[in-house]
Amino acid sequence: MSIFFFRFHNLRRAEEKRKKCSRNSNNTNMSSDTLTAPSRLLERPLNEPVDSLDEIALQIPRVRVEYYVNENTFKERLQLYFIKNQRSSLRIRIVNLFFKILACLLYIFRVCADGDPISATCYGCKPGNKTEFEFSANLTEEEFQEHPIINWDGIIWVNRPLYLWGVQVVLAMISLAEAILLVYLGYKGNIWQQILSFHFILEMVNTVPFALTIPFPPLRNLFIPVFLNCWLAKRSLENMFNDLHRAMQKSQSALSQQLMILCVTLLCLVFTSVCGIQHFQRAGHRHLNLFQATYFVVVTFSTVGYGDFVPDIWPSQMYMVIMIGVALVVLPTQFEQLAFTWMERQKLGGSYSSHRAQSEKHVVVCSTTLHADTIMDFLNEFYAHPLLQDYYVVLLSPMELDTTMRMILQVPIWAQRVIYIQGSCLKDTDLIRARMNEAEACFILAARNYADKTAADEHTILRSWAVKDFAPNVPQYVQIFRPENKLHVKFAEFVVCEDEFKYALLANNCTCPGASTLVTLLLHTSRGQEGQQSPEEWHRLYGKCSGNEIYHIVLGDSRFFGEYEGKSFTYASFHSHRKYGVALVGVRPAELPEFYEETILLNPGPRHIMKSSDTCYYMSITKEENSAFVVSDKQTETKSNTIPKDQTACSLLSNAKKTGDAEDGTAPQQKRPDGSNVAHYDLPQVILQAPASSTPNVSPSRIKPAKTVSSANLTVAGSRLGDGASTSGSDSRTCLKESPATDSATDSHLLLPRPDTNFLSPDSLSCRRGSRRPSILPVPDMVTSSLNIASDNQDEEAEADESEDELEDDVPWRSPSEKIADDATTTSLSSLDASEKHSAWRNDFSRIVKGFPPVSPFIGVSPTLCYLLKEKKPLCCLQLAQVCEHCAYRNAKEYQWQNKTIILAADYASNGIYNFIIPLRAHFRSKTSLNPIILLLERRPHIAFLDAISYFPLVYWMLGSIDCLDDLLRAGITLAENVVVVNKELSNSAEEDSLSDCNTIVAVQTMFKFFPSIKSITELSQSSNMRFMQFRAHDKYALHLSKMEKREKERGSHISYMFRLPFAAGSVFSASMLDTLLYQAFVKDYVITFVRLLLGVDQAPGSGFLTSMKITKEDMWIRTYGRLYQKLCSTTCEIPIGIYRTQDTSLADQAHHVSMSPRGPSGWFWPGFAGMRPSRASVSRPPVPHK
Repeated sequence: MSIFFFRFHNLRRAEEKRKKCSRNSNNTNMSSDTLTAPSRLLERPLNEPVDSLDEIALQIPRVRVEYYVNENTFKERLQLYFIKNQRSSLRIRIVNLFFKILACLLYIFRVCADGDPISATCYGCKPGNKTEFEFSANLTEEEFQEHPIINWDGIIWVNRPLYLWGVQVVLAMISLAEAILLVYLGYKGNIWQQILSFHFILEMVNTVPFALTIPFPPLRNLFIPVFLNCWLAKRSLENMFNDLHRAMQKSQSALSQQLMILCVTLLCLVFTSVCGIQHFQRAGHRHLNLFQATYFVVVTFSTVGYGDFVPDIWPSQMYMVIMIGVALVVLPTQFEQLAFTWMERQKLGGSYSSHRAQSEKHVVVCSTTLHADTIMDFLNEFYAHPLLQDYYVVLLSPMELDTTMRMILQVPIWAQRVIYIQGSCLKDTDLIRARMNEAEACFILAARNYADKTAADEHTILRSWAVKDFAPNVPQYVQIFRPENKLHVKFAEFVVCEDEFKYALLANNCTCPGASTLVTLLLHTSRGQEGQQSPEEWHRLYGKCSGNEIYHIVLGDSRFFGEYEGKSFTYASFHSHRKYGVALVGVRPAELPEFYEETILLNPGPRHIMKSSDTCYYMSITKEENSAFVVSDKQTETKSNTIPKDQTACSLLSNAKKTGDAEDGTAPQQKRPDGSNVAHYDLPQVILQAPASSTPNVSPSRIKPAKTVSSANLTVAGSRLGDGASTSGSDSRTCLKESPATDSATDSHLLLPRPDTNFLSPDSLSCRRGSRRPSILPVPDMVTSSLNIASDNQDEEAEADESEDELEDDVPWRSPSEKIADDATTTSLSSLDASEKHSAWRNDFSRIVKGFPPVSPFIGVSPTLCYLLKEKKPLCCLQLAQVCEHCAYRNAKEYQWQNKTIILAADYASNGIYNFIIPLRAHFRSKTSLNPIILLLERRPHIAFLDAISYFPLVYWMLGSIDCLDDLLRAGITLAENVVVVNKELSNSAEEDSLSDCNTIVAVQTMFKFFPSIKSITELSQSSNMRFMQFRAHDKYALHLSKMEKREKERGSHISYMFRLPFAAGSVFSASMLDTLLYQAFVKDYVITFVRLLLGVDQAPGSGFLTSMKITKEDMWIRTYGRLYQKLCSTTCEIPIGIYRTQDTSLADQAHHVSMSPRGPSGWFWPGFAGMRPSRASVSRPPVPHK
């Protein structure tokens, strides 16, 4: 290397010296017109090098390199034209197919023209003596069989016209040249392999004899089996289709090609047999034309023959035997290939054609595995909406269908709508088969059979990315498990995170009993016909109310709410419920203050004035567009029992019968001094009539049965009476057998309820019989100074007694019922004695403030205002039973908490637990009502998770399992108000999916045996396993409910499990029930936002929340649900949406169920209800009038 650089340096120095001398000489000889330039480089010619290295490069000779010279040979060029090039080879094969078909047609023409086989002879020769053949032609069939004579000249020679011979010779020469050329191009070292191939020999048989007729003219009439060109045409057709698919870049259907080959093979067999038997019979007694030969061959192949046409010479008989043998060899082989291809095609599923995608609408459902329960839930919920009846569903999955799914897809109702395609979302070819570009939506469902949910989410994310890359304009509906993975599918239009909703729903179930049942029934489409054939009254009421759903409509286009424009939200909600039986629970204002995001406001309270552009969200059996309105007079009220039975029953609460207005003694319409209207009590009775239809899925939404929820501050009442009473349940439901005779599942009118004095409490009503019921304040249409949210003057006292720590809170906005929570906090603090105020619980209580969590366990957490600690709790103090330098407590009892605890048992610390803590530490709850949260984990949580929960007050964790009794005692199960058991992800049954909940069920059953009074809330993966919760082997009533569930399933209900007592009471929940939330989002794009606000996952300024309150015996004077609605709207401005009922304590056993907007007489107590409560600020002063 050193020698090389030395020589290069000397060469460069010599070149610079020479260049300098050349420059000096150029300066002396330069002409006067040379232009000056900024750089001397511009004075040089363009082809002159700029330095010495360029000069060296110019001296190096340049060599032109040609690539792919091997393709320049004559053979390679022919191969490129005849074989490799897609379009040219396709043209050649089409021409070859045309020539072969033309040759067969010319043979048919020759047969039709040759009608005298006896005189057949060579070209130019005179016929010999044909007397004996002419004589034999006059014999009968029997006489000829005795002395058969074969005319061999009729077999060897034919009468071929000269012009026909010329055309056939030309076709034969072209085919011969092509055959020889293809053998030459396909030669790869073994020439005999090409020569001895079946198709080359057949080509020689059909072409070489014609070539010999050119030098020997007498051979022009020689018989040549040109009809064998049909087999060469079959081969050309196969190659042509291969080139066609390759040239047009379209995927080839193996099944269609196999079917085409089978049909062509069968046609070639018939054509060959027809032409052969016709030719050989030329030498026999009975000559056949082509039609008679075709008839004979078809009859012979399909049956044993009829005997009307038979070959009478041995060459014809031999030929037919040979052809039958060929058919027996060839056809079974083709049928076997076709059957194999058909079976493989069935495994791969079908395809959705492009012309169908252009004229029809379809959605694509993508999942790793297609479980029957998951797919049936999707199909039932998707096709429950009347607008989706014409849609097709394409199932795209890489796994084969199991036996159950195959049987489901064979049912006619699904076979016409559902198309299964085996493929992957990661392959563009499979997405093309599913016509993803033309799809209306793509549902990407998570695989529940995965033991590793994170891996399942990763698969879902890749599928979502692949669909977004292939079809960016198709809306995606994505379902994932882990909340930390939402970041990767943020671009999707709708995302449902199972852990996020699951833990939030379980948390709300602790504060609002039966919240899981309420939301589950709210998200399932039903007509409210479940349980209508049951003799028990609560079954009919509970089943009818399960038909409620959430709908929306613009106020200006609504008849329900259009008349309330300019009125307050509370006024509109009460009067629309009183008049039409629908519950207005939320609104989306068209005009929001600056910096406010567009969202739904649940019960914004009386300060919100309804505008015509507002979108109203209401609960109803069916949406307003599918309802008919019938205004009736007073006489109609007495005849409401005679409504035809062929209509669906759903009772509307309206007029005095429902709300109990007659006893209030109020005028039909009153004017306040300020001119505002109050309650209109003489409103006409309105019957909301749902259109009758034989289709069970006419309307997609219904009103929900049993929870009372309000919207500005969703106040959900959920307490129970007589918790201590519990005995055997065999005869504990006898009081439920009394039912009104007019209730029917086929009624379509929303009837007015009949007056029933036993609706709430028979005993309390009998004591008041004959006395005047207490009146309820009317609901004002506008906010006035006389409106009180609490009784008497508690508001002013609460404001004066506000605690100092509340004043120090940096709260950016105030919730509707935050002040009410503050009132409760102040009242509770004042009731504490001196010893309690100096306890450890009081010290923790004094450090609680309101704010936004500074640390979140994952990215993408919605900011929520909640209770936090002023200072982060040390991580050592988070462990419940671990002694540290800050505390010496060894179990939950030593903490001496004022409130009962909530225990969450899980196998590990999922990030979704963060959404369990948020609703239980929501800002609208009072400080003194906060329940300590204990996380009972089987594995030690990560430091990041502990750091996130260390900012929340009264949150602890400990290692343990619900299988261990000692761990439960140390966690304080005897002090617990609720025990929430999350289903274990690692199941001990990998063989059967139905047994995946076995470890959770047995553990909860063990806990139930040891602690029967503990209220537990359990999550299961299979909804069918709910029947094992709190299992009693000799419970006759549970057996009765089991039979009822079977009957409801036979009637076509897909929520037949709703009558199981654990589910009706809200003590069991399955995360798979939330799948319908994603399905309903296709029609209701607001439903995910609505449920997130309802569960407290998200918060919106001015929006309400879900809460509950107890109904005691002192509240029984309210009597009816309509009067309760009026009572809440006129006092606290809350909106009830459901009730949680327990059985009368006078009965032997206790049972609970949730009903939404009940409308009938009942012998059950109302222990609690749910509702939405407006803020004090929203009712303390009148709003500014809107113009």
